[in-house]
Amino acid sequence: MVSETLSTPGTSRLAEFSTLELAQALAERLAIAPGDWHRLKSNRKARASEQAATALLYLLNDQPEEAVARLQQATGWLDRSISAPPCPSHGTH
Repeated sequence: MVSETLSTPGTSRLAEFSTLELAQALAERLAIAPGDWHRLKSNRKARASEQAATALLYLLNDQPEEAVARLQQATGWLDRSISAPPCPSHGTH
């Protein structure tokens, strides 16, 4: 349960940060680095996590339309309604 997790020892350190700072840290942690792109571009959990964290940032920055778009992307990865496009650098010659 989330409330139990938030009340664990050590949470006082997290209280030092704003919600926006925590969301930014989460988004940075979940972002797929350029060096990992080919390996993770089709990883549904990685892509959905990245999009959901980005959606949270948009929501906290009062941009609900962008948040909805990112949440729809996250949902698409999870329900398999979207897939990774081919890499532009490996396209036709």
